[in-house]
Amino acid sequence: MNTPLATASGTPSGTQSGTPSLAVLPRPSADEFDAVLEHGAYMPLTQFGVIDATGDEAASFLHGQLTNDTQHLDAAHARLAGYCSAKGRLLASFLTWRSGDTIRLLVSKDVQAAAQKRLSMFILRAKAKLVDASGELAVVGLAGDVRRALSGVFDALPDGVHVQVDGTAGSLIRVPDALQRLRYLWIGPKAQVEALLPSLDDKLKRVSPAVWDWLDIRAGEPRITQPVVEQFVPQMVNFDVLGAVNFRKGCYPGQEVVARSQYRGTIKRRTSLANVPGELANVRPGTELFHSDDPGQPCGMIVNAASAQGDGVDLLVEIKLASLEGGSVHLGAPDGPALRFLALPYGLPTEV
Repeated sequence: MNTPLATASGTPSGTQSGTPSLAVLPRPSADEFDAVLEHGAYMPLTQFGVIDATGDEAASFLHGQLTNDTQHLDAAHARLAGYCSAKGRLLASFLTWRSGDTIRLLVSKDVQAAAQKRLSMFILRAKAKLVDASGELAVVGLAGDVRRALSGVFDALPDGVHVQVDGTAGSLIRVPDALQRLRYLWIGPKAQVEALLPSLDDKLKRVSPAVWDWLDIRAGEPRITQPVVEQFVPQMVNFDVLGAVNFRKGCYPGQEVVARSQYRGTIKRRTSLANVPGELANVRPGTELFHSDDPGQPCGMIVNAASAQGDGVDLLVEIKLASLEGGSVHLGAPDGPALRFLALPYGLPTEV
């Protein structure tokens, strides 16, 4: 079920010409959406890659590069983290966890190579090494009523969000629910995972990885992909709310900008959940948004997009908070399709 990479036909804001971008996944069928919501489903996630950080100083090295604490990352928990430029703009987003002596970073495949290369430039004399482990590991998402099926693979299941367990089949991490359905990530040796997947087929339906993109959006969890690299400080994509930023840790690239945004009350843009008519071919991350009361300049940008259940495309959009107070927001141009805003599954702090 490998999804080929496609070359972007255009160069949206934040991309580099000629850089491969993730292929547009076809719209899942109605029964694929229904499987998650009514029963349970699993989906091999070809849109992700994995970077392994090894060595005695791997944790301290990453601690000085990412927005979250990796120095005190224990074997029972996973953490979201961002990787910023010196200007505090996100270059990548990761889910981080320990597997034995290795710290693993789950990342969107289209930004993996650039992020890994940039991080490696700063290792210098640190006793740390970064390697692309994507070829050796399989990443599988599970959603819905999946606990019984997973119990046949893992001896214990994570009992809270971002709790992880290690087993002979790899790591199992519970991630935030979407539409009140449980979700898990299973990352393990590729040959072993692929050998075990058929044992799930009598309990769960195998569905498209596009369903996972939709569930991430409905969970309100943004993912940095190539079209939006260097577009957002972490608070613009709610990373402070999602626990991806530790404001008490030491320095990292862009830390002063991120801290200043937090403590000076200058967060005037946030990420919201929305739906818009259309298909993914025409509704892409990096596309600008326009407000009816100020059509001369963009008011926001699509962060992530996925085919929605039923109709249209569900979106996570970074937007001026003032633009949510009235009028209408349109895709791509002042006369483009109007967005319909939905409630996020978590609250945002009141900005002053």
